[in-house]
Amino acid sequence: MITPSIRALRQPRWFVATWFVAAACAPHAPPASAPVPAVAKPALSPEEARADFAQLYTALQQAHYDLYARAPRRDYDALYAAVRAEITGPEPALEVAARFQRFVAFGKVAHARIDAAYDAFDHHVAGGGTVFPLRIRVVGDRVFITENRSGLPAIERGDELVAIDGQAIERWLVRTARNQSADTPYLAHALMERDFAMLLWLELGRVDRFVISARRADGAAFDTTVPARSDAEMKAAARTQPPVLALDRNARIAHMVGAGVGYLRPGPFYNVDPGATSEYDNTAFRRFIDSAFEGFLAAGAVALVIDLRDNPGGDSSFSDLMVGWFADRPFSFESSFRIRVSAQAIASNRKRVELAPDDAHSVSRRFAALYAEARLGDTVAFAVPAATPHPAPRFTGKVHVLVNRRSYSNTVAVAALVQDYGFATVIGEETADLATTYGAMETFTLSHSGLEVGFPKAHIVRPNGDLAPRGVVPDVVIATSVVESIDDPVLQQALALAANRPTVVSP
Repeated sequence: MITPSIRALRQPRWFVATWFVAAACAPHAPPASAPVPAVAKPALSPEEARADFAQLYTALQQAHYDLYARAPRRDYDALYAAVRAEITGPEPALEVAARFQRFVAFGKVAHARIDAAYDAFDHHVAGGGTVFPLRIRVVGDRVFITENRSGLPAIERGDELVAIDGQAIERWLVRTARNQSADTPYLAHALMERDFAMLLWLELGRVDRFVISARRADGAAFDTTVPARSDAEMKAAARTQPPVLALDRNARIAHMVGAGVGYLRPGPFYNVDPGATSEYDNTAFRRFIDSAFEGFLAAGAVALVIDLRDNPGGDSSFSDLMVGWFADRPFSFESSFRIRVSAQAIASNRKRVELAPDDAHSVSRRFAALYAEARLGDTVAFAVPAATPHPAPRFTGKVHVLVNRRSYSNTVAVAALVQDYGFATVIGEETADLATTYGAMETFTLSHSGLEVGFPKAHIVRPNGDLAPRGVVPDVVIATSVVESIDDPVLQQALALAANRPTVVSP
């Protein structure tokens, strides 16, 4: 299920995490002092900042499922001592938030994070602040420009970004990644597609212009000065460019696309209906899914493409309704769900219980019952009931589930589930988010700064038991181009595969 604290998680703005599946983090150099933009908030005294820092590290040790899963304790202890020594005078709230986030991100777990610096960036942009106006995509160790919102015609989509202000782009990837909580480089780089401007802002503060070095596809190199732009200026520049593929993450689409082939884009696995009083209410989603599959059966569909690209995820009580239509036996998104019991997790969970005191069957109530039977510091199993297939008639044709690097959260759990049970063929691009993960995020608040710290209380293992920190690897890879054309060649290939016909992709 989704919890309110997790739905508020920003990683990135379009990312939605569930109580069972998290996003993840890239290796990076140990944090060091860096200029951080000041904000109009009171500064913390060095005593207050050090007290909060001590609370942060102690609470993470107590509450994180495994703080040292990807960073040895000796390295974390050394980093703690080094960062504490840097706190010598009063510090603005944003500097404290950025410093603490870098410390938390050192553990390379996505659901251990502090979002205050991200919120400050949103405030900066909303107030007319200017930022780096190019969007990027990282492919291996190379960076390409996917959107030029500078207004400069010299920069083209697909150009390779080689350097910024004289520093090689590889250095910028390492430097900016230290501000991100992510489990793998692949995930960190996927998140940079939207957050690179923010990460540069955290590193550099306000900058009026950037000197970039770039390279055309034919190898021709050039340098140019790129002015920082406001949100309004970037939107105006975007309107002057030819359209590229922009998938609507909220769209719920179901129709036939040819003889015997159905297409389903289920949209997020939470309630997006206008005027909805609860994001947990799956009534409308159930009607949509039932109508979609009834239509496929009536139309004689023998193959189906389920498009989960750019899907932010959501709640298994939604996605199970979809999977149940083509599952041939009971199923679960996990083979192991273990929780670390801590005072912080208990307190965070209690807040949700108090918000819905009459809901005796909520997941939060089940967590509370589990905690009542355990001791602080215990690691205990949390039982997840298996979902059951939809009553007959069900869809028995061939199912293809299409994913990409921007398929997040519960969407990744769905892809792993159908792959591990053999319910469907997973196609497309490897997901950046992990199939086995540290998740079930909770939060605690630091006493002096008021910073809210997220931590994963659980370790969730995909159905086949694979412990590798990796996304879902497709059974059939369909490459995604750096700049995705509006005719959607990936979908064309997916539909051709479902129809068992030769692939024809528009130029």
